Amino acid sequence: MNNTSLITAYPQVKDLMDEKPIFWRNPDYGQPADLPFSKADIFDAVARWERFAPYLEKVFPETAAAHGVIESPLIRLDQLQDSWSEVTDQKLPGRLFLKADSQLPISGSIKSRGGIYEVLKFAEHVAMAKSDLVYQDNYQVLASEKYRNIFSSYGVIVASTGNLALSVGIAAASFGFKTTVYMSHDARQWKKDKLRNHGVTVKEFNTDFSNVITQARKDSLADPSIHFVDDEGSSDLFLGYAVAAVGLQKQLKEQHVKIDHEHPVVVYLPAGVGGSPSGVTFGLKTIVGPYIHAIFCEPVHVPSVTLGMMTKLNNKICVQDIGLDGLTAADGLAVSRPSRLAGKVMRTLLFGSVTFKDSEIYRFAAKLMDTHQITVEPSAAAGFTAITPLINNIPVFNNENTTHIVWATGGNMMPESERVANYNKGKVLL
Repeated sequence: MNNTSLITAYPQVKDLMDEKPIFWRNPDYGQPADLPFSKADIFDAVARWERFAPYLEKVFPETAAAHGVIESPLIRLDQLQDSWSEVTDQKLPGRLFLKADSQLPISGSIKSRGGIYEVLKFAEHVAMAKSDLVYQDNYQVLASEKYRNIFSSYGVIVASTGNLALSVGIAAASFGFKTTVYMSHDARQWKKDKLRNHGVTVKEFNTDFSNVITQARKDSLADPSIHFVDDEGSSDLFLGYAVAAVGLQKQLKEQHVKIDHEHPVVVYLPAGVGGSPSGVTFGLKTIVGPYIHAIFCEPVHVPSVTLGMMTKLNNKICVQDIGLDGLTAADGLAVSRPSRLAGKVMRTLLFGSVTFKDSEIYRFAAKLMDTHQITVEPSAAAGFTAITPLINNIPVFNNENTTHIVWATGGNMMPESERVANYNKGKVLL
């Protein structure tokens, strides 16, 4: 289908081509669906996280206080909500929260969920296939010399624009796997440096993510001892993210957030390739229920998941096909072609999506720092950009009964120089 045909069939494609911020409502939301995963799959992943908690507590001291549990706080943003009109020229009724995956241990981002989970599952498989690990063992044993020697015969490869690399790289290196990360030109230097400090091999490519992941996939196929973490279609990554819903369900109860038809909850998720927000959304709809709604947030230069879902072409179309350059300051979202899984699973589960200009994420990141002294990466502030377009287009969410949750996807591992530069840029824009 050429671009003229696409615009005729889906008029909002023209706005995407013109780099205009849009709100897209998914016409298939809430329809019956035949999903490839179930609630049982989520709780299988929950059990694996629990088995590995003693290992994580031993190897990563930052998880000791939570006894090896990987979880982030749900933070009420009263001050930011009170000053909402200073950024958006209108008030925000209801309640505003931050789901601070920017504070997750080990890699400081949402990728601590999916990326680490996939490495844990691979390590468990190797330990059971090549040695005598059983499910009832204390998994601290996996940190022993015996198992490190076994793991050293295996490799892990991942391609990433940044945060997935940190989670997979740091976790895989902790086991002793030969770990290689393929990174696109969008990746920040500090992320490459941190990986190398953990003994990870970093291969840099002066091209975008879609080309890099193709090369990584090809190289991993050449060696059967290598496990490839496929950000474009991994079920294990997806289910690692989905587990987030179990923790959030408990936090919503603790914060006395009512969820029913009259009291909806809207969750705003930054989307790059689409894997992590799709996994989280699947988990939320499966665990929390029908009255929690997900909105994906993407840069106007790289609206890959929105484009794929809007046209129903999913991963068969990339942003360059409609004349976009795929360049954005939101490095974690700089993915030109969406996941094979994202559009397929989100077809009936995603309420809609919003696209934003890069300046907006700097403004909100600075405002979050001013009001709550919370630092996030620019891309992790993407969720804030979607609230006003949603409540302006869907009035039912513009009331005191709606709870808004912005999912902050990364940030607490940023070097101080990066934090300061991002904040100063945001302050100028405010």
